[in-house]
Amino acid sequence: MLTKRIIPCLDVDDGRVVKGVNFVNIVDAGDPVELAKIYNNEGADELVFLDITASSDNRKIMIDIVKKVAKKVFIPFTVGGGIRTIEDIKNNLIAGADKIAINTSAVKNPQLIKRGASMFGSQCIVVAIDAKKQGNSWEVFINGGRTATRINVYDWVQKVVQLGAGEILLTSMDRDGTKDGYDIELTKKISENVSVPVIASGGAGSLQDFAQIFNDGKADGALAASLFHYDELKIADLKQYLLQSQIPMRIT
Repeated sequence: MLTKRIIPCLDVDDGRVVKGVNFVNIVDAGDPVELAKIYNNEGADELVFLDITASSDNRKIMIDIVKKVAKKVFIPFTVGGGIRTIEDIKNNLIAGADKIAINTSAVKNPQLIKRGASMFGSQCIVVAIDAKKQGNSWEVFINGGRTATRINVYDWVQKVVQLGAGEILLTSMDRDGTKDGYDIELTKKISENVSVPVIASGGAGSLQDFAQIFNDGKADGALAASLFHYDELKIADLKQYLLQSQIPMRIT
């Protein structure tokens, strides 16, 4: 059985790691380079770095910080935010990223997924989806959760996989930062209907939440931020709990 992945996320704004609730009320959470080093040493399986205002500010990602973080980690490193072109993908891979996450640019230019997968391999292309529940379904949002698209999340995820996405980073905007638990219904619906790994994001608040997203939500990985940033939960303790719960983990 494949091991499940624990993935800290660095949401970066103006060179600092930040965290909010439901994509608003943003507060400082630390230095990205120092946090990356800590998570690498604590046994994280991967690390995600998202420049959360690059798309809405219509600028490129802060590649100098990407380079600094990449030098500190020896685990798979995913980078996203403000990546609009094949050249942007290439530059971030050269800077040290192992995978590239695209959200706004994927919606605006779906062929970027196909071209990126063709040139660099599907394993490099992660499509990040910010999902907000609207009635009985979920809608895709872009520009750091600021802009609604009227695109159904389920329809969109099917399309991006067909275009060559190698992984889905699925964030519940409704659960983001709340610590009320992951959106099991949303994650399960997507995980059971795509052929690529799904990383669940938004809502982690306890050890049990991680077990539930793996067992009931069928996620391949679980992403969290504030729980780790504010030292409320140690990655090693989380992994031991999950192992005791019969969930396969990589232990270093």
